[in-house]
Formats: sequence, C-alpha cells, structure tokens
Amino acid sequence: MEKTDEQLLDFDKDRLADWNPERAADALAGEFGALYRNHLEIAQWIDGWIENMGERQTNSNAKYQEGFVQGLREVAAHLRQTDLLPGGVLLED
Repeated sequence: MEKTDEQLLDFDKDRLADWNPERAADALAGEFGALYRNHLEIAQWIDGWIENMGERQTNSNAKYQEGFVQGLREVAAHLRQTDLLPGGVLLED
C-alpha cells in the first residue's frame, strides 16, 4: 500500500540538523519527487530496523551498538533532508 506524503513526512524533525520543510515540499513536487518518496520510505525502514535491534541485539558491545545506531540515524537524516537527491548537498552536480 502506497503511503501518503503526510505519512512519509511523519517523523521527529527536531532530530535533524538541516530540516527545511520548504525544500522537502519542493522535492516532493519536483522532478525527483518519486525518488525522494523512495528515500523517505527507506528512512522509515531504517527507523524500524533501529527499533527492532533492541529486541535481537547481536553485539554485546554497547559502545559499538551506540555508534552503529548513530550511523544509521545519520543515513536516514540525509535521506530525509534531500541531501542524496541529484543536486543535493551530498550529490552536487
């Protein structure tokens, strides 16, 4: 079932260093809207992965686990902030 833009944008924006709602709206309406929606879906999947990790922790090293989760959150943040779209911060043309 396809998610609405509202559902895809339902996340804690306070955790993002560079959240810009206008940029997100422009991305959704622009040439790469489908790609951005895909990025938002991936970010939601990453959130679910992080939530489920606590249930089946595979590494007993807490510092490693904390760093791993932080890395996953950084990837999700870049996906949400449009950084990985063509012309975005991380993929400048």
